[in-house]
Amino acid sequence: MSTYYQIFGGKVNVVSADPSNPIEGQIWYNTTSELLKYRAITPDVWASGGNLSTARYGMGGAGTQTSAAGFGGTSLTGITNATEEYDGTSWTGGGNLGTARRYLAGCGLQTVALAFGGQNTGGVIIGSTEEYNGTAWTGGGTMATARRYLAGAGTQTSAAAFGGVLAPTFYANTEEYDGTSWTAGGNLAAVIAYNAGAGTQTSALSFGGLVTVNVANTEEYDGTSWTAGGNLNAAQYALGGCGTQTSALGFGGGSSIAATEEYNGTSWAVGGNLTTGRGSPGSAGTQTAGLCFGGYTGSASALTEEYTNGGIAVTRTVTAS
Repeated sequence: MSTYYQIFGGKVNVVSADPSNPIEGQIWYNTTSELLKYRAITPDVWASGGNLSTARYGMGGAGTQTSAAGFGGTSLTGITNATEEYDGTSWTGGGNLGTARRYLAGCGLQTVALAFGGQNTGGVIIGSTEEYNGTAWTGGGTMATARRYLAGAGTQTSAAAFGGVLAPTFYANTEEYDGTSWTAGGNLAAVIAYNAGAGTQTSALSFGGLVTVNVANTEEYDGTSWTAGGNLNAAQYALGGCGTQTSALGFGGGSSIAATEEYNGTSWAVGGNLTTGRGSPGSAGTQTAGLCFGGYTGSASALTEEYTNGGIAVTRTVTAS
């Protein structure tokens, strides 16, 4: 059997106290604790959270990993107006949307959320907007272009809506919301729907989507115009997204995709896979603390997963297996 020395060309350091600043991969034996230790980098992982009360997909989302809102979507019994609020552990019922809808966009915070666009129970594609105060939804300004499968970014009083479809037309339109009304912004370079969004009104990100095929396109918005960003590693549509323009998270897609990617403002890197792949999930949070809830896994899902971005150096103890 080969020894550590033969494999790596060095001996394990024997010390009486753990090194103050060990590097990744460093191994040592602590004679005081009589433990063999090493320095490792934590991985990017998804972990299970509390299930939604109502399984659904194609819903809107807002907030953070520990204070999120999910609203609308398609449940097992049809299009719903239900809102649920997440506290980092479990979901509880919130105020219902005024209009039941699916394939809408959402942004903002749990108690200051915005819902816009989508398809209502009559099958009509709508451009109406609703504002949430943590208790009830009230009507806001109507978008100039009604559409579903669109993406959004920003806050309740400073939002952006981009992409989407009103069959057979796919849109490149961007609209900006000021808390009262929508006005035209700069168009995306390419028409797109089923795309994901992240960021703010003046620093937004659109990525993935579908026209006739899945695309890997990323575009960045500065409040006036869109420019090309780095492509996703894998073309995908109906994915979830959260974070900022320079620190975004994209996950899921299709009918059962589990892949996750992380954006640094220039390029996408592969992250940890969802435990359960899904399309059209609700999303909230940040790149380092993302939230994925609901989605399509062959039928409507109630599953929630929480993302922890790795890259943290930790000291671990070698144990017998």
